[in-house]
Amino acid sequence: MTEISEQTPVPVRYPFSAVVGQDRLKLALILSAISPGIGGVLIRGEKGTAKSTIVRGLGPLIGGDDRSGRVVELPIGATEDRVIGSLDLTSVLRDGRAEFTPGLLARAHRGVLYIDEVNLLADHLVDVLLDAAASGRVTIERDGVSHTQAADFVLVGTMNPEEGELRPQLLDRFGLAVDVAAGKDLDERVEVVRRRMAFDADPAGFAAEHLAIEHELAQRIDEARRAVGGVEVPTRELRRIAGICAHLDVDGLRGDIVVARTAAAHAAWRGATTVSEEDVRAAVELALPHRRRRNPFDESGLSTDQLDDAMSAGQDAAGPESPEPPDDDPTSPGGGPDGGAPAPGDPSETSEAQSDSETQSQPAPGPAFGAAPRPTGRRVRALRVSGVGDGDPGRRSKARSRRGHTIHAVDFEDGRPVHLFATVLAAAGRAPQSSVRIAAPDLRSAERIGQEANLVVFVVDLSGSMTARRRLTAVAELCVEMLRDSYTRRDRVAVVVARGGSATLAVPPTKSVDIAVRRLAEIRTGGRTPLAEGLTLAGDVVERCRRTEPNRRPLLVVLTDGRATSGRDAPARARLAASVIRRRGIESVVVDCEQGMVRLGLAADLAGHLGAELLTMDELSATALTRGAA
Repeated sequence: MTEISEQTPVPVRYPFSAVVGQDRLKLALILSAISPGIGGVLIRGEKGTAKSTIVRGLGPLIGGDDRSGRVVELPIGATEDRVIGSLDLTSVLRDGRAEFTPGLLARAHRGVLYIDEVNLLADHLVDVLLDAAASGRVTIERDGVSHTQAADFVLVGTMNPEEGELRPQLLDRFGLAVDVAAGKDLDERVEVVRRRMAFDADPAGFAAEHLAIEHELAQRIDEARRAVGGVEVPTRELRRIAGICAHLDVDGLRGDIVVARTAAAHAAWRGATTVSEEDVRAAVELALPHRRRRNPFDESGLSTDQLDDAMSAGQDAAGPESPEPPDDDPTSPGGGPDGGAPAPGDPSETSEAQSDSETQSQPAPGPAFGAAPRPTGRRVRALRVSGVGDGDPGRRSKARSRRGHTIHAVDFEDGRPVHLFATVLAAAGRAPQSSVRIAAPDLRSAERIGQEANLVVFVVDLSGSMTARRRLTAVAELCVEMLRDSYTRRDRVAVVVARGGSATLAVPPTKSVDIAVRRLAEIRTGGRTPLAEGLTLAGDVVERCRRTEPNRRPLLVVLTDGRATSGRDAPARARLAASVIRRRGIESVVVDCEQGMVRLGLAADLAGHLGAELLTMDELSATALTRGAA
């Protein structure tokens, strides 16, 4: 097994206390160290905001009687055996003794398990992580042999939202969530650069300068950890917490529990023995913003106004504490609007930039494709790529996998699971008259079939023939549902828009489906139909992705009525482009968006040249149907 890399005091870590700014992130990590039952911290932000640096600096601060102070990193490309551990099957078969090799989860026991780019973690590893986070133990099951190991750790994950969102089940397991961004203050930015350069020049000397502060901080965390069990959470504050969670429509009761635990940890951190409104407010800011999303297209976060409204609702639920009226002065600390810049993801800037670029290359804009599309609640038909692939784990098409069901035995290959029955048969066939003893030549691997994620490229016809109000609404809703389906299947998606005189790549290949929905909503409709250009551009997108991710199989989905009207010989050029797509081996589906009593059947002709399956919008919206593999 490959040697496991862990963060240890050598080489020297950048000191936790030396990180400039990021006060909310530091507080979240400290509270999780004080009370591991909170559930860890999810850190969301752009590159270069000290996310990894500050997490790695946490390790030395949590070394105490009950924590090891270890930070173990879980690479997103790790195998399942490396994560949960493995059993030496040779030892089991030869000596009848189960020898267990601990994995990363067991190594992180009483420490910190850190996952960089946690949103890119494979689904089968997410399942293992969820089990360990819920039970505090990890169980290894291999061919009837079982072993259980303690795995109680503080879970910390970092992610860039532009690379895709987190599975809802795993998102809910993170007790706290913090959004980080680079500071705008010039003095702060200068200080960050100064300290980083000082650390690079003399890491040991720089760490020694902060040693006293680090020791004091570690001691304070240890004292708070010892005291948190005795912190009282009055019924009045529990009612406040319940009122806040109800006001924010937080699903389930895990949010209430996490807020209560976080408030108790915050009280212990400031040296109090009883939770107060101050502690609840700090806990709500960290524990509830990421629990308010109903679907992947909802905004995360909690503005100051929303927080103030929630605290007011909590005050009503808690009841009066004294005859004095509550302080409603909007100028008091924590009151009133924040007056800050537009929230991240505000569509105003993106819309303005998109409009500027389209003005130069597109005709006069028609109506918007969809101002704020939302899922309708329908499920779309499951589209799959035929055959068996080798792509990243997902939930769309069949693929060879380390998980899934075993189909047959193959020659032994390092990294694949052992097929126990076939191995025993091989050993018995080699020495049929003697007792069975397993040797290296007898080993056989198991080939298993699971599911993979794909690259789904949507070509959306937004020409004038598609802009009848009923049809435009239906197509917009269908696009949102298909993008939502791609989100749940862990696909990478791209959107090509065909309108006017040319086709544009509205959404480059991404795993962030919410970004795809927003950008698609801002596209203007109308004009002619450059169908040939749209198909050609989609084919180029697939070829570029094949060079960077050769194992990710593509699926082309074309939403059109089949009319090609842009440029000379438009229908012939569209048929030629479709034939090129087919020769490249790109599987396709054509969604016929033609409606009305009189239908020309042009989408069916296009599907024929693509070698694609033809579906109507109604057929695609059918629930629980699957596309058969040809």
